[in-house]
Amino acid sequence: MNIFVIGGGAAGFFAAISAAQHHPESKVTLLEKSTKLLAKVKVSGGGRCNVTHACFDRKALLKNYPRGQKVLRQALAQWMPQNTVEWFENKGVPLKTETDGRMFPTSDDSQSIIDCLMLVAQKLKVEIHTQAEVTELKANNDGTFLLHIKNKVPEKADRVIVTTGGSPKLTGLNWLGSLNLDLVPPVPSLFTFNLPKEEITQLPGIAVPKVQVKIPGTKLQEEGSLLVTHWGISAFAVLRLSAWGARILHDLQYQCPVIVNWLPEINEEALRNQIVAYQQTYKARQVQNKNPFGLPHRLWEFLLNRWQVPAQKKWSELSKKERNRLVNGLSNDTYQTHGKTTFKEEFVTCGGVSLDEIEAKTMGCKKYPGLYFAGEVLDIDGLTGGFNFQAAWATGFVAGKLG
Repeated sequence: MNIFVIGGGAAGFFAAISAAQHHPESKVTLLEKSTKLLAKVKVSGGGRCNVTHACFDRKALLKNYPRGQKVLRQALAQWMPQNTVEWFENKGVPLKTETDGRMFPTSDDSQSIIDCLMLVAQKLKVEIHTQAEVTELKANNDGTFLLHIKNKVPEKADRVIVTTGGSPKLTGLNWLGSLNLDLVPPVPSLFTFNLPKEEITQLPGIAVPKVQVKIPGTKLQEEGSLLVTHWGISAFAVLRLSAWGARILHDLQYQCPVIVNWLPEINEEALRNQIVAYQQTYKARQVQNKNPFGLPHRLWEFLLNRWQVPAQKKWSELSKKERNRLVNGLSNDTYQTHGKTTFKEEFVTCGGVSLDEIEAKTMGCKKYPGLYFAGEVLDIDGLTGGFNFQAAWATGFVAGKLG
């Protein structure tokens, strides 16, 4: 049997390895259109590769995927994070867990993961070709497939696994056109917010461990860490919001207000009462010098100025109007977003091949037996933290079984 895997990323390598293991009598060929293999693995996690996440309960794990849960439920039943950990450790690449649950190779070097995948593929005699761009995939009447490859002779395949990753435009899937598959327009997921007209960008590096961010007029709101950058705001709260709201934010053209609640664990009434109490407790202290809310000092000074609360005033001297500004600012600090920025170099999209086209237990295409899909080419995406790679390993493993 002649098996072709199209795409040399995480899902592609795992699919090729799985196919070679499950079908040792077959020839497995992996095609990558660029000159680089496993490019996303290389840059992930700042070059350390966030391999998976230490969430070993399938129900809890699925909550980290804004899209694709139904299909992933079946794939994860066959390949969970504990399988990923065991697989790499058995290949001599132990993983470690960080406090937030992210898992990395103990080497802190993504090259460890790349070398491991390359070596295993080599041992299993997977044939790898770079600069091999598939320009068209055709289904033959006898159940086989014909791959048209740029500047090369067409190849006939008995089985094909497509793992070409996320594409910023639907045109990236034009080569699948003759199959008439239902494609969901891709839009970016996992991005940071640009605030070019907001002065808070003058405080790059300021971090707050827990805030709430929300988009007014929608149901979008998330809690988590927030980082001020040269261009806007980033970190976990913003990334989660961008993932769950990927399509809504795309429709808004990334031009919308974003509300930051700096103290998400205190409601406005309780906060108002706290401030009244602070006016007694810290009555002789200047507001700028006594920050009872645990916010970074530079941020506190900036916010007081932003909300027109006199920083030199003593707590006891705050007027009712200034007290109200403080309450409203801490709970509903509104900024204007103008655009987005890709999170580090980890470009993630939602969209791609519709999951209605896929048989969840096998990752096979319902219309074309013998054709399989895995990874981000599907309308599946996860939050930051190793979830996208876990989806790649799981769907790749299942697709490679050719069930």
